[in-house]
Amino acid sequence: MASSDIGIDLGTASVLVYVRGKGVVLKEPSVVAYDKDTNEIKAIGEEARQMMGRTPGNIEAVRPLRQGVISDYTITEKMLRYFIQKAMGRKTLKRPRVCVGVPSGATEVEKNAVWQAALEAGARDVMIIEEPIAAALGAGIDISRPCGNMIIDIGGGTTDIAVISLGDTVVSRSLKLGGDDFDEAVIRYLRKQHNLLVGDRTAEDVKIRIGGVYERVSPLLMQVKGRDLITGMPKTVEVSSTEMLEAFKENIIQILEVIHQVLEDTPPELAADIATRGILLTGGGSMLFGMDDLIGETTGIQTTAVDDPISAVAIGTGRYTEFIEGKQTRA
Repeated sequence: MASSDIGIDLGTASVLVYVRGKGVVLKEPSVVAYDKDTNEIKAIGEEARQMMGRTPGNIEAVRPLRQGVISDYTITEKMLRYFIQKAMGRKTLKRPRVCVGVPSGATEVEKNAVWQAALEAGARDVMIIEEPIAAALGAGIDISRPCGNMIIDIGGGTTDIAVISLGDTVVSRSLKLGGDDFDEAVIRYLRKQHNLLVGDRTAEDVKIRIGGVYERVSPLLMQVKGRDLITGMPKTVEVSSTEMLEAFKENIIQILEVIHQVLEDTPPELAADIATRGILLTGGGSMLFGMDDLIGETTGIQTTAVDDPISAVAIGTGRYTEFIEGKQTRA
């Protein structure tokens, strides 16, 4: 993989860019702020995220990807162009070869949209890789061996569950549910139980600080500020981590059901490998307190989050070109 080749985790919540020899050089929110009257881009990434919920009428801060796929092609292409230039350095003359991760359930049309957007953004060649395979490569697994590995990648918009052997996916499911849905669960719960209206950023903060899917020995408490739905005035309520278990219950049931389906569909020999080797968790959603313990307890299989779950897919997209070149050399 030449130094001008880069790997991109084009996520619903964040974009990560990996450059060989440098590692992950960029991690920014997948947010673009633009002027609705002129279509002029005002900000991209973290600067645009800071504007969410705080913009005047003519400026809108949007996420151009929804549930792991492109929902606004033009804005995605501009965002990609900005991030590629930022990662490569504006003075570079050589157009990079780009490898981009997509959900395992992405359709050919959705994959083609990503491929086209990356080309338009300045790539000279584009490779598409399914995110569970990228996550496995990023976690340091030798996926070329005839051995079953189970990966659960919980991203911002999707949860990808796959069994991988001999460099490819044997069984996979892609659930359109991820970290964003846990944020929405916080918003719904606070609205219903506390008559409190909060924004996306506050909900994410609550999720990170006291959210969890497994009972804590000592519950955590947090003061949450928002707007009282009855009086319309600012209001602060105390929320506990135990309440978050209730808020996340429906989302967790869906994820556990799909994990069960994948294990049921896994060939016996590969299932035996997984029982021995365990399940690997990647993606930002895997960092929710108790996610590994809950999945391990439910399946009876040891479940471990990788060392750097957020960067695993980005690192894997960067290593994928080397993996393909290695296969061609051996062939």
